[in-house]
Amino acid sequence: MSENVTEVLVGGVVLAVAVGFFFYAGQVTGGGTGGGSYDLGASFRSADGLRVGTDVRLAGVRVGSVTGLELNPATFRADVDFSVAERIEIPDDTQAVIASEGLLGGNFLELVPGGSPMNLGPGDEIYETQSAVSLTTLILRAVGGEDE
Repeated sequence: MSENVTEVLVGGVVLAVAVGFFFYAGQVTGGGTGGGSYDLGASFRSADGLRVGTDVRLAGVRVGSVTGLELNPATFRADVDFSVAERIEIPDDTQAVIASEGLLGGNFLELVPGGSPMNLGPGDEIYETQSAVSLTTLILRAVGGEDE
């Protein structure tokens, strides 16, 4: 009988540690419900490397995530929808850049704020965008000696 009690207690402790871990992981990655967010949009020539759920960062800090990605059939550009934490005010002259975490790292959406005193509101669009730089294209330009 004491073996069953010990097994139940150990199982309870393991379950409590697992729940605590998932709660902690949710808070660290911003997955918690600690505040709202608002939606913004941007249009890119190429959204290579972005997916739904990709981080949106400001000064290297995660402030949101990509919520939608689709091709605009009228402009043949990639329309990217993303959310930003409600507590973050983004100037209306901010630039959206698809940046890389490193040579072999994944891409993320970086917001480079401008100096405007006016801020973006829910549903607004960022017009200044820069697509990801293709490593293959850079290598081919260096080898081929093309200048653009």
